[in-house]
Amino acid sequence: MAERLKARGMLGELAAEFAGTMVLILFGVGVVAQVVAGGIGDHDSIAWAWGLGVTLGVYVAARITGAHLNPAVTVALAAFKGFPWRKVGPYALAQTAGAFVAALIVRFNYAEVLAKIDPGHTIKTQGVFSTLPGNGTLPVDTWGAFRDQVIGTAILLFLILAITDVRNNAPLANIAPVVVGLLVVAIGMAWGTNAGYAINPARDFGPRLASFLTGYHTAWRDQYGQLYFWVPIVAPVIGGLIGAGLYQALVGRFLPIEDEPEPGRVPAKESYETV
Repeated sequence: MAERLKARGMLGELAAEFAGTMVLILFGVGVVAQVVAGGIGDHDSIAWAWGLGVTLGVYVAARITGAHLNPAVTVALAAFKGFPWRKVGPYALAQTAGAFVAALIVRFNYAEVLAKIDPGHTIKTQGVFSTLPGNGTLPVDTWGAFRDQVIGTAILLFLILAITDVRNNAPLANIAPVVVGLLVVAIGMAWGTNAGYAINPARDFGPRLASFLTGYHTAWRDQYGQLYFWVPIVAPVIGGLIGAGLYQALVGRFLPIEDEPEPGRVPAKESYETV
């Protein structure tokens, strides 16, 4: 019975991460398709829709998992907040699968306008689904984009922990998802130039794979022809660890200890083993 409940609990967690990430990408990739292919909206609408997508995705999954929706978040919580390492891989797969399915839906829905503006499905509209150095046009190379993703994800994780740490001055009345969404809007408006602020390996790899399977044969490369897909995977994980580590070193270790859950509704370390 205990093993059955444990399996059902894990299935629920993976389903929540899948669904929450899918909601996030439906709005995020959807708005980029609308702006790039449909000519409706601009950079600000992209930043706001991504932030709203994060907020809504978090509300979907928060009760069950704390709504990681991002392998960089999952790895950082495992490294610094007691999240079980054995769950990191399954969570990352569920998040990536959610992003992949959402991107397929966007690709299907916007097929006509994408074909009209870019019949060959080239680098011109590849950025609808996956990020590129300098957003495919500006003079930023691979390592410039890598640096940018480390910094951007470090900011993300530092502030996610600050916002959701109940030992700190956390938002009340279930408003934390809104504040986290505003954080993503701010990152998009301030850190979107050099690499399109993926700050999430699942957000980039899932849609990149979906685009490759539906006609974007250069999906793994950037506008210079260099293999680029690994940058939004590796750099955000490194940046997330740095950001979470800095939060712990500069703020977390000085906060009073209370018998309450840690950031993102993540249970105390001891309780994980009962899930």
